[in-house]
Amino acid sequence: MPNHVALRIKTLCRRLEHLVKLSPGGVEASSGGVMSVSLDESNSLVLAASSDKKNCQDLLEALYSPAGGIATALRSVGSRKMWSSHPETVSPRQEKEMSLAPEAPLGEPGCEVEMKETIEMTSESKYIQASPLYQDYWLQCMRTEMNRIQSGNLSVLVASMHLPGLVTPPSSSAVSPLSPTSGTPPTPRRFHGGTCLLWQDLPEVQERGLLDILTPRERQLQEAMFELIGSEASYLKSLTLAVTHFKESQTLRMTLPTVEHHILFSNLTEVKGISERFLLDLEARLDESIVMQQVGDVVMQHRAALRQVYVPYITNMMYQETLIQHLMQQNRAFFNVLKKLEKAPVCQRQSLKSFLVLPFQRITRLRIILENILKLATPDMDPVPLKEAIMAIHQILTECDDGVQRMKQTEKLVHLEKLVDFKRVKSIPLITRGRTIVHEGSLRQVKVKRSSAGGSCSSFTEIYLHLFNDLLLLSQREEERFRVLDYATFPVHVQVEQLKAEALGLPHESFLLHLTENHNGIPAAYVLIAKTSSEKETRSTLNCAEFLASGGQDTCALTEAFTNPSLRQSNLSLSHFFFFT
Repeated sequence: MPNHVALRIKTLCRRLEHLVKLSPGGVEASSGGVMSVSLDESNSLVLAASSDKKNCQDLLEALYSPAGGIATALRSVGSRKMWSSHPETVSPRQEKEMSLAPEAPLGEPGCEVEMKETIEMTSESKYIQASPLYQDYWLQCMRTEMNRIQSGNLSVLVASMHLPGLVTPPSSSAVSPLSPTSGTPPTPRRFHGGTCLLWQDLPEVQERGLLDILTPRERQLQEAMFELIGSEASYLKSLTLAVTHFKESQTLRMTLPTVEHHILFSNLTEVKGISERFLLDLEARLDESIVMQQVGDVVMQHRAALRQVYVPYITNMMYQETLIQHLMQQNRAFFNVLKKLEKAPVCQRQSLKSFLVLPFQRITRLRIILENILKLATPDMDPVPLKEAIMAIHQILTECDDGVQRMKQTEKLVHLEKLVDFKRVKSIPLITRGRTIVHEGSLRQVKVKRSSAGGSCSSFTEIYLHLFNDLLLLSQREEERFRVLDYATFPVHVQVEQLKAEALGLPHESFLLHLTENHNGIPAAYVLIAKTSSEKETRSTLNCAEFLASGGQDTCALTEAFTNPSLRQSNLSLSHFFFFT
């Protein structure tokens, strides 16, 4: 057995023994929790146990839920800078240090990295061999968009490049390189080896003289429908490379625990399988007639399968990003093996990241292609299947968007629960199904103290609010932690009321936060003040959230509630307030 393998086994045993010793009930105590595996700075396996089984179950349900996620949550994942085709994960200094780090000799069994010149394509597709990698196709699409910006169409380009939010109105979707803006078919786009992805270059099209028979618009329609086939072939080629060269690399697998390997590649193999079946059905449609009449129905046939693989994969992308950053910085074995794999000629200088983001790029591009086909539809072409296909892809994107937002919220709750202290207040779980953080921010509490002479003096204490969709948490911030003072169910037991501040001798920015039933089951009230811009934002969020929760849906009424606090003016007298001394 190689020394480095024996060392890792010994380290694992020591960690297990240490974990059992730390558990109050020995092995039984540990087995009741949930184990997690990671790598520490020395590249050793680290086992951790959590006794909060419900919290971990909520996390796993959110992670592997059939409904998954994008929008704001994928800004770091979907941005072109983060997912550049050239790795920028570590600095040149870090890369040099890691490349010089000791590693297992490549001559040892299981440590070889094969520098593949080509990759065997087992698909029955007729176009996959001649197709470029999808990264090249995607780059060409981006260059086409950049050319369009030079012609003054800036607004459409901004909409098409808006990767952080997938769910965009159809009218602002990007236009394909086969745009119908010109009267003649576009020039063929050349890739590696002089191959092209245009319908007009197919031998049968040229032999039958179809370019002279069809009108310019009809040729553009055929080009748009063939782009769906050609780009899917390119996509499948890149997916095949990602699976066979990276995911199935035994050398790379040896550098990762099973859990991390699964998070890194997720269900990429299943995505590849669906892509292949989808492509073969599209090619079968082309075989039926070189002049295609419809492709929307083919998309609808694969709608359920596309949803089944894309939603979980895109939801997991945020974890891919976090994990790969950690591995590139902390796992030297992974770093070195990955660099060798990426240098293989078959990768054509593309990074692992550029392969992992492929499903995200494809599902967004798929909708754009379908919309372009619909724009070019001829009067004798049934638009219903295309519209249904566009809506189906839109629904998948919406599910992805919702799922990623849900995962981001779960992460926020996990992070917050570690910082919250329920010392003098009955503790409650913060991580529950469906709970989301709406807003958090600070306000100042007005404390009025009565003097013996009959007067009163005011003091101010900062109070921190965490507003959830079903809970309001009031705390005092102590460095980086929060000591809970009170909480109430939102919106049932939370009311925000305007005060006659001047009559009560309070600052005019004062308002009443009334908890009709707090953590003790009794009423409580807090006189709060919002002076700074951030404090006013917190108060506005409270007003807005309460208004919407009470059933208000009219935009004008909502605006009025914001701009005219007198609508919520309360006639409460001084005896209605709780003063805290």
